[in-house]
Amino acid sequence: MKKLLVLSLSVMLFSLTVLAQGKPKNVVLLIGDGMGLAQIYAGMVANGNKLQLERCKNVGFVKTYSASHFTTDSGAGGTALACGVKTKNGMIGMNADSMAVHSILELAEKNSLATGIVSACAVTHATPASFIAHVNNRNMYEEIATDYLKTDIDVFVGGGRKYFEERADNRNLIDELKAKNYQVAYTIDDVKAIKSGKLAGLLYEDQNPAMPERGKMLPDATMAAIEILDNNKKGFFLMVEGSQIDWASHDNDGAQIVKEMLDFDETVGRVLDYAQKHGNTLVIITADHETGGLTFPTGNIKAGTFDAAFTTKGHTGIPVPVFAFGPGADKFGGFIENISIKAKIEKLLRL
Repeated sequence: MKKLLVLSLSVMLFSLTVLAQGKPKNVVLLIGDGMGLAQIYAGMVANGNKLQLERCKNVGFVKTYSASHFTTDSGAGGTALACGVKTKNGMIGMNADSMAVHSILELAEKNSLATGIVSACAVTHATPASFIAHVNNRNMYEEIATDYLKTDIDVFVGGGRKYFEERADNRNLIDELKAKNYQVAYTIDDVKAIKSGKLAGLLYEDQNPAMPERGKMLPDATMAAIEILDNNKKGFFLMVEGSQIDWASHDNDGAQIVKEMLDFDETVGRVLDYAQKHGNTLVIITADHETGGLTFPTGNIKAGTFDAAFTTKGHTGIPVPVFAFGPGADKFGGFIENISIKAKIEKLLRL
């Protein structure tokens, strides 16, 4: 009994020391693809002038330009966040000289932390790929799928099943994943039923459907991933992407932006609940770039409505916000470069 009491006190003292030093055990990085201030405000206005994001009191702005363009694409933008280097538009997990660079996920894995990716699109798409793959062209989906076999990532959930099993080289990566002890899930219910071990959730043949068709896939898969990753006593790193804020913005569809934004915000809220309960998790919410040049000439707060105006169907080069919550959150204020986020996480996790 005395030994148990001493052990419990030791664990408690260690946890308090970590919190006092502002050092997290876990990091969850949530990326709202294409999410600028206007996309956030669209969701806020439509949701009764409130969002879960408002729980984050540490706020800054992120410069998003790439090595080759004033306006980044998701390949270079994702690589900057994942790998801490500016690269050319279209490149994944490489610097501008086509040299592979370790991502923060790969560094976490090398340091025996659990790691995961959850995405509201194919896991081979640009943003999730930036954390796991190293290719010259973001459209090399089959090569990106192969890179999932070159790492021991614990959990990945999204779409893109065909890039694993209907390939030009006739390899069946599903069988190879199973040989590496992955439990392969094809539905969100199957994902939620798995509580430990390694999980590959390939829920859709190609891209995930838009909201509301895909339902609670993103928040449910995110919390399922956290439940698995939390089994690692050393901690974990998880990247979650709200992919289709970007797609709705490309379509200049204000109503769909709201649907995707609120789905992402619900995911943020569930992660913040976990972080608040446990006290040892840093939550970072940002974007790779803004899409659409969205603004609101008029609106009505009480009615929860706005008139959306767009300047482009592409990306823009304006800075995007970054929000942080938990131990180490104070490191993410002010204007920062997108490449600094990886370095900050690396330092906080002592990688």
